Amino acid sequence: MEKVLFGKVAIIGVGLMGGSLGMALRNRRLAEEVVGVFRDQGKIENALMLGAVDKGTVHLSQAVENAELVVLAAPVGVSLPVIKEILPFLKTGCIITDLGSTKGEITEKVEEFLPAEIYFVGGHPMTGSEESGVEAANPYLLENAIYVLTATESTNLTALQTLKLMVEEIGAQGLVMDPREHDLLVASVSHLPHLAAVILVNTLPEIGVDMGKALFLAAGGFRDTTRVAMSSPFMWRDIFLSNREMILEILDAFKEKIQVFEQMLEEEDGENLVKEFERARKTRLNIPKRVKGLLPGIYDLVVLVGDVPGVIGKMATLFGNNDINIKDIEILKSREEEGGSIRFSFSILEERDRAVKTLKAEGFQVVVR
Repeated sequence: MEKVLFGKVAIIGVGLMGGSLGMALRNRRLAEEVVGVFRDQGKIENALMLGAVDKGTVHLSQAVENAELVVLAAPVGVSLPVIKEILPFLKTGCIITDLGSTKGEITEKVEEFLPAEIYFVGGHPMTGSEESGVEAANPYLLENAIYVLTATESTNLTALQTLKLMVEEIGAQGLVMDPREHDLLVASVSHLPHLAAVILVNTLPEIGVDMGKALFLAAGGFRDTTRVAMSSPFMWRDIFLSNREMILEILDAFKEKIQVFEQMLEEEDGENLVKEFERARKTRLNIPKRVKGLLPGIYDLVVLVGDVPGVIGKMATLFGNNDINIKDIEILKSREEEGGSIRFSFSILEERDRAVKTLKAEGFQVVVR
């Protein structure tokens, strides 16, 4: 049952993640007051209107004074300096947590200077979006997401238990692990895929292809594979630098695997190519389908439609009437006077499946991708 866990919560950096957490805390009444810290005064009014915070300020000291929980939702690269700056204003027993994608470096360095009466528990909600800013915040973004809390021998167990309860109350799935283990895992399943997406996109202009034609053909697998490359370059710079040790380790293994494929192609070894593709297929099928993971889920369907006025509005109305939330919509092909195809994307598999049934019941021709 939802209950008040904190008196005052200060969120430093009310963007997508900080704003979504603020909304979840407020909607579930887990804090008596949520105060947000903003870089400029202009953002505060918008955050208040969206319900991300109760109050906003540009002053760190005002926000964290008497706070029972301080959430660092700022870029990874500024988290340590911010903690040092706010320490003189924190009350005894205050818990500091963060929402960053790397945990080893910040945990190790914070434990070197943090006073005994102030507690740090690293946090990483494994969900997100290509969009950024408090305007993209969503009170349901954290629901069903895996929310990692990191702990070491120095972690205060009471603080850890309090945050575990918070995670459960906002509807996420808590997972406690060692900071270094976390960083190796996210390097494998989050940071390496992001790097691969960036390299895929940046390779196009380097190989002499017609960029206009290439981007015109860049649909389906290429679009979905490289989706994460649209995320903030500055955020990912900080992530890569703070987790460089683990990423370099993973890159060594990745380069070895590329060399294996190079050899199979040079030797025209079709038999082993099939074995590698099948191995990847089986592993991919084992990824849980109904749990949010490190990368935002995306489940597509394509509707083949004729040139009928209002057809998109009709489908959107059907989704709305059946509580089906659309994550994205794209017109893939439009043939004048003939119609075309429309792609709908959903962040939850169950919603995509309900959308398929709903559309088919109305006579639409639907293809699941």
